[in-house]
Amino acid sequence: MDNISDIINDLPDRIDLEKTRGINARLQFSLSGEGGGEWGVIIDDGKVEVKEGQLASPQLIVKASAENALKIMRDELNPVGAFMTGKVKIAGDMALGLKLLELMK
Repeated sequence: MDNISDIINDLPDRIDLEKTRGINARLQFSLSGEGGGEWGVIIDDGKVEVKEGQLASPQLIVKASAENALKIMRDELNPVGAFMTGKVKIAGDMALGLKLLELMK
């Protein structure tokens, strides 16, 4: 997959759904630059849904360039390192953000 839009829309297939049991979360990805956009991800006790656009009342907002988000999804950029160096900005429930890192297959 060559663009972040395809990767984000494919998140339900990239996440271990068994690990989402008991998790109810609303995430907002706000990506800038070429290929960027707004995506909401809803995790609801074993189900994951992706919606283009902004979600009402997200618990966690992730802001990054589309380029850096793509590198993170491809395992070319460490997400914690990207956060520490300001390449990724997170607002909201930080504990939820750490928990979500563990969901990727």
